[in-house]
Amino acid sequence: GLGVLPRPMAALGAYRCIECNGEATELYRDYQRGVLRISICKSCQKPVDKYIEYDPVIILINAVLCKAQAYRHILFNTKINIHGKLCVFCLLCEAYLRWLQLQDSSQNTDPDDLIRYAKEWDFYRMFGIASLEQTSFFTGIFIALWWMTPEMLKRKSDFILLLKALLLSTYGKLLLIPAVIWEHDYTPLCLAFIKVFVLISNSQAIRVTLNLNRILPWFAIFFGLILENGVVCLFQKMGWDV
Repeated sequence: GLGVLPRPMAALGAYRCIECNGEATELYRDYQRGVLRISICKSCQKPVDKYIEYDPVIILINAVLCKAQAYRHILFNTKINIHGKLCVFCLLCEAYLRWLQLQDSSQNTDPDDLIRYAKEWDFYRMFGIASLEQTSFFTGIFIALWWMTPEMLKRKSDFILLLKALLLSTYGKLLLIPAVIWEHDYTPLCLAFIKVFVLISNSQAIRVTLNLNRILPWFAIFFGLILENGVVCLFQKMGWDV
């Protein structure tokens, strides 16, 4: 999902303590000759980031378990720049699933080139619809958060960081492909669980990024879902299969 997590080097900059979310100037100090000492947070007196010693697989497992410490490590203390590619790939997975369901509903096996072209266009259409739905979902989240906590989103960098966190937290959509490949009678239930998991990940990403309580992120997600469903209803009124 998230790939190999790079180990950040000690340097002056804005790092975060994964325990209390306090700021730190360095994650560890290198005394050379292989001697490293993890920095201690001045606020909570705990290691700033214990995950710099962990294997990437362990970090990924902790992220899947939606631990706030793992999210802070990934968002604040590493230089991961895959959120754009991850977003596109997740949208492709979702578009493929919708396209496959659309093909199953239309049992047309005509091999004519025009039919094949129409099916290919359907896939692009599903990708566009999935992109618009996700955009409306994120837009609803930003509107709700800006309305509830305007002081949290004053700077452009705050919006960018939150957008990056939301994009990374949608990695659960990658599970759509295995759910389709291993098709069985419980596939709709699996898709529902994947949807819930993605929403939980989005909630944790918002909470960690803006240092909020557990209620406000869910309120923002609820508003995002309302806006997303509004877009779906608009497509359905236009006669599009979504």
